[in-house]
Amino acid sequence: MMECSVRVAAASHQNKTNSNDNENDNSNNNNNNLWGFSHESELDLASMVSDFLETNVGSAGGDSWCSSDSESGFSDLIHVADKISFYKLPMGQYETDLLSVVHSLILSISETDLHFVKSGSCNASCIRYSLVKLLRLSGYDAAVCTSSWQGSGKVPGGDHEYIDVVNYNNGSSERLIIDIDFRSHFEIARAVDCYDRILNSLPVVYVGSLTTLKQLLQLMVEAARSSLKQNSMPFPPWRSLAYLQSKWHSPYQRKLFPDEHNISGNVSSGHKQCNGHLRHLQSSLQSESETERLLKPINIVGDRRLKFDRRRQSSFRAF
Repeated sequence: MMECSVRVAAASHQNKTNSNDNENDNSNNNNNNLWGFSHESELDLASMVSDFLETNVGSAGGDSWCSSDSESGFSDLIHVADKISFYKLPMGQYETDLLSVVHSLILSISETDLHFVKSGSCNASCIRYSLVKLLRLSGYDAAVCTSSWQGSGKVPGGDHEYIDVVNYNNGSSERLIIDIDFRSHFEIARAVDCYDRILNSLPVVYVGSLTTLKQLLQLMVEAARSSLKQNSMPFPPWRSLAYLQSKWHSPYQRKLFPDEHNISGNVSSGHKQCNGHLRHLQSSLQSESETERLLKPINIVGDRRLKFDRRRQSSFRAF
């Protein structure tokens, strides 16, 4: 819905193109609803979209948006792709082991393991709580985290649900983030082919530190800006770095079990889609693993170099 609204600015598109884009954007919007947006955050975001359109409709085709050439934009996206390959590498043995465990546990979850956790739309919370239960049985300090933030300036308010694992080491601790539908946060309308390839190079499930997550967010915002610019489309505030960071950097509540008082009445209608979520997630993980297995002989030399460079540079990174 929101991407479709942005495209009203491109008045030269034919009706058939607009119709197809509407279908694609409705699909994206449905995906967002299924994986973590509450009704309140949807309303807040809808208000931001409306304000954005009032300011930007009709201006997308200005000189500032049409002056860049496609070769320059393509070069920018290739640069982003190289950096993403760098930041996808696990930072240490604990993170490497956790990534492997998370993948194995997700693939082990069956539909009968999913239990009602809230009334209305489940938003895949049941999958998260099932994964947290299995992680805790495996010895990890895992929990479901629900973040929320108020709208400020051009950043719409909202909420987000994800998993964290606390790693205790030599008297200190570090939170590692697990997001089970990572790619969906970066889907945009009418993306150029190179952006789609970059999007598909992201992990299906993000497992890593907040530091690495911030680096990936910055890269994807840069890539989205480049893709939208090549299509002479304005950059909306809900694609901004500030909005994306709010999902994982805002105040949060950490829970081991769902609130029982949130479960009432007939919850089957809001929960029935979760079986489809689980099948899609497991299929995507299997496809990702197969792709990485096929590419491993090609990338092994480059991976060794990147791992060496990463160890050398990790102490100099600023959060």
